Amino acid sequence: MINVSVNASKDYNVLINSGSLSKSGDNIMAVCGGKTAMIITDDIVDGLYGETIEKSLKTAGYIVHKYVFENGEASKTLEIYTSILINLTEAGLTRSDVVVALGGGVTGDMAGFAAATYLRGVRFVQIPTTLLAMVDSSVGGKTAVNLPSGKNRAGTFYQPDLVLCDVETLNTLPGEEFRNGCAEMVKHGVIRCSELFELLTKPLEPQLEDIIARNIIIKRDIVTKDEKDLGLRQLLNFGHTIGHGIEKHSNYSVTHGNAVAIGMAVSCKAAAHMGICDKNSYLRIVDLLIHFGLPYTTDISAELLIKAAYFDKKRSGQYITEVLPEKIGKCELKRFNMNQLNDFIYLGLQK
Repeated sequence: MINVSVNASKDYNVLINSGSLSKSGDNIMAVCGGKTAMIITDDIVDGLYGETIEKSLKTAGYIVHKYVFENGEASKTLEIYTSILINLTEAGLTRSDVVVALGGGVTGDMAGFAAATYLRGVRFVQIPTTLLAMVDSSVGGKTAVNLPSGKNRAGTFYQPDLVLCDVETLNTLPGEEFRNGCAEMVKHGVIRCSELFELLTKPLEPQLEDIIARNIIIKRDIVTKDEKDLGLRQLLNFGHTIGHGIEKHSNYSVTHGNAVAIGMAVSCKAAAHMGICDKNSYLRIVDLLIHFGLPYTTDISAELLIKAAYFDKKRSGQYITEVLPEKIGKCELKRFNMNQLNDFIYLGLQK
């Protein structure tokens, strides 16, 4: 087992190993206590692991309730969030009880937002079952739902009490979902760690637990220095401004990882045109995206992506901060006004 300790507004551990789902109840009871647990999951993950988690929680002494929603980004809405809150109320959860997010990033975001706001905060555990959630969204405390105007427009910062990563759950993950996680791992390598980038060029399976831990450590180290996303943490947004625009204007048919991969490639290309990113780094980043079967171009117009950026949650007045790679392992934050962002996006989309 690998244990990564996170010291933020709430201190917690991320436990990474194989075959730990059946022991999750004991781990949760040891950290969170309480009498009642609400599992929040989607219909696909529930069919795979819901019974295992429910049995483990009951064996540990919990009264267990479960809320299941339809899989997919389309469920990440205020309506589902409200329904979760109503179910928490009907189940009688108190502030000493626990919400357990079982699934990917959509589940973690919604369950975390509900846990943060129900009774002004209850215990919260993440059990990520996708690679993307393990290496990114389950750690760091960002919770949110989407609004019609864009992705993650309503949310809060709320750190979990515990994160349990059972890498065996990745055995049931569709290839498309695994690639989504690969995009976030490429992101971490580009923004912070050339050594990780190099490891990603080699077969993943023999080093998967170590790779996951390295990604979590990179995110941990950034988040603990800037938990509320006011400075350094904005590095983690590499590829996300453009990526979120692609998600929105594809009606979320382009998955988050694919959209971020395109956003990173577009940003690298624009930075290369600006003389910031060296050409070799740009080509190696694109090559690694291709290696993982990730896209690096889009048919969505610059005009639509610019329009989406005006509603991006990272925008502050007439300014938005973009992440520009200089080379693999080193990026800079650059504050653009919206006209400069327009030019940046056009540069990145040039054929």
